[in-house]
Amino acid sequence: MTDATHSTAPDDTEAGRTDPLVQLSLEQLRRRTSMKWRTHPEDVLPLWVAEMDVPQAPPVAEALHAAIDLGDTGYPCGSAYAEAFAGFAVERWKWDGLRVEDTSVVPDVMMGAVEVLRLVTGPGDAVVVCSPVYPPFYAFVAHDSRAVVEARLGPDLRIDLGALEEAFALARCRGRRAAFLLSNPHNPTGVVHTRQELEAVAALARKHGVRVVSDEIHAPLVLPGAHFTPYLNVPGAENAFALASASKAWNLAGLKAALAIAGPEAADELRLLPEEVGHGPSHLGVIAHTAAFREGGAWLDELLLGLDANRHLLGRLLAEHLPEVRYHAPQGTYLAWLDCTRLRIDDARYNGGDGDATGPGVVSDLAGPARMFLDEARVALSSGHVFGSGGEGCVRLNFATTPAVLREAVTRMGRAVRARRP
Repeated sequence: MTDATHSTAPDDTEAGRTDPLVQLSLEQLRRRTSMKWRTHPEDVLPLWVAEMDVPQAPPVAEALHAAIDLGDTGYPCGSAYAEAFAGFAVERWKWDGLRVEDTSVVPDVMMGAVEVLRLVTGPGDAVVVCSPVYPPFYAFVAHDSRAVVEARLGPDLRIDLGALEEAFALARCRGRRAAFLLSNPHNPTGVVHTRQELEAVAALARKHGVRVVSDEIHAPLVLPGAHFTPYLNVPGAENAFALASASKAWNLAGLKAALAIAGPEAADELRLLPEEVGHGPSHLGVIAHTAAFREGGAWLDELLLGLDANRHLLGRLLAEHLPEVRYHAPQGTYLAWLDCTRLRIDDARYNGGDGDATGPGVVSDLAGPARMFLDEARVALSSGHVFGSGGEGCVRLNFATTPAVLREAVTRMGRAVRARRP
């Protein structure tokens, strides 16, 4: 992990930028009615939940408008979504082994992950996760009567293969079935796993009889300098599953549809998904996701350039306003994991995580620096403690916003920290 003061990013210039991140004003964004913009009062800058501050990609908007004009709002049908994703996977990642018949449309990635985990584990079995990790990995697994076993990431925020093997052995003790819920790329750190890392994971999973379920919702959002490897495209992953969606890359969280994909050895198991699972996806969601993967590539390329510029801008802003914060620039996603432990936010009122009133807009899953930044800087971030072991004292920041909002937010955060000093 490197400090923000070590950033060597290029100078930020907005002039000439054509990416979607510079097209909406704060006034326009505040008219939105989604969770990101309505959870907190208007004086709060929301950089927390995974929504992007972008207009819709034209091919997606056109497909949706055409469906509405036709009254095409019935039940989803056909394999167009899977075909579009397969074409995208070949073009972007050289993954030519994906078979449409080995896929199933599911309501969203997490619901799909739960359904797949039910195919390979039972109540009381264990699911391994690499913490700190996306909080629903804990909630959805626990609510389905599975036990969570953590394998902490290493100090470099990458998979610690030794810790993972220990977790696999623990998960399999007493002959229990076990699965590994992999975040690929990793949320919240933005790490993009290398092919070599994933091959090592596959070898360990085979050795210990652990089934892998790879959440690849952020796969299209790999930034310049890194390369995404689909887990099912590595040797040893033939009995694994993956979940894919256009949700994050094209900002389609409100249009539900995702794909569950089986490796060749797991295809028969995927066909055992209950028929009612296919009732959950939205027909408009399927239309939108299909258009995104089939025709949204040019828009995505512009977005990736904008996200790359914003991650560099964030590094410079942190170096200027919050030099104590340690920032490991993400390789993918639009999420930054900030280690704020050197800020020493140890006030009792900020470390209970119980949601008692400390100011307008406080929600129950906030503690530590995230809670302080909300109360004292009026910036909403995701609190690190809900991401599991290793998350305490950290925050997750969503930088998929306008450069102006990003500048104002980090400036406010720095001002709040300076105001706390004697």
